[in-house]
Amino acid sequence: MTQTTKAQQRAVLERLEKFSRFTDSSIGIPFTKFQIGADSVIGLLPVVGDMAGLVLSGYVLVEAQRVGASKEVKQQMLRNMGIDFFGGLLPVVGDAFDAIYKANTRNTRLLKNYLETQLAVEPPPPPFPWKTLIGLSVLVAIIAGGLTLLF
Repeated sequence: MTQTTKAQQRAVLERLEKFSRFTDSSIGIPFTKFQIGADSVIGLLPVVGDMAGLVLSGYVLVEAQRVGASKEVKQQMLRNMGIDFFGGLLPVVGDAFDAIYKANTRNTRLLKNYLETQLAVEPPPPPFPWKTLIGLSVLVAIIAGGLTLLF
């Protein structure tokens, strides 16, 4: 697992949120609150569009790998990508499904939740150095005892 800093993780999340917004909800449908993205538009092309959408979705998975996401998170991402891909292949309803499911947004949220739990976990404090304390105490006692005998 690769180690990344908090700043790097935040930069990755910022990029992925922009990417997800572009692919899943960048185009507002007039007179509604519903939004679709570039992935939905590309998905209108039968099979080829869905393949292109799957390739685009791979970007979120690559970033998850880069920041060291757990195997479970990456498996959930792959599941979301598969559901989005195969759901989009359905005739007629597939395009509507693709616009509603928003796999990239789901996967970005998964990674964000994972990284936030990682950032919230602080490493345990180091154990108290008892051996060092005892060793220094013995050394000071020997020096003090030696100095007492000399004077």
